[in-house]
Amino acid sequence: MMQSIIFDVDGTLWDTTEVVAKAWNRAVEEAGVSAAKITAEVLKKEFGKTMDVIAQDLFPNADAKEREHILELCCKYEHEALIENNENLLFPNVKETLEKLSKKYSLFIVSNCQSGYIELFMKKAGVEKYITDIECFGNTNKSKGNNIKLIIERNKLRDAVYVGDTQGDYEATKFAGIPFIYAKYGFGKVDGYYLAIEDISELLDIE
Repeated sequence: MMQSIIFDVDGTLWDTTEVVAKAWNRAVEEAGVSAAKITAEVLKKEFGKTMDVIAQDLFPNADAKEREHILELCCKYEHEALIENNENLLFPNVKETLEKLSKKYSLFIVSNCQSGYIELFMKKAGVEKYITDIECFGNTNKSKGNNIKLIIERNKLRDAVYVGDTQGDYEATKFAGIPFIYAKYGFGKVDGYYLAIEDISELLDIE
């Protein structure tokens, strides 16, 4: 019986790719580094990876120091852009579903994002009170699988599942030893999952 649900963010709870692409292109231009134009479609293929891997993919001609500088600018401008954004970036039914789920299950978030991103998401979505604990790559420098394990150990979880949208998410749950629920409406294509959902509200019908 499912007792706890751990969520991914990008491609599972919201879609920020249009906003983030503009912010990252601004950062690349300011850094003066040669790079291909970043689009929402490009980011949908990258989100779910750790930030260092994304930097290697998007800025292959930059050295390690340049990538670090670009990433700092990307995160800075991304954060500013998301704070200023007034559009609803949530996937359908996210806020109301999290509210209902929180009455029955403990809810958590684990992402490969930078520090502060999950907190920003929760504030913009108005879901802080529904989430028990969070963890991310930016805080620990650890893989998603390791961070899922951290959440499980820290909160003494039993019968937890992870909801995500990429093959990397699935591999992380295999590492952590918990079932994976595939959000088919998200960014990725996944082989080998416990359950698949077309809308987050379908979680309300799972026992």
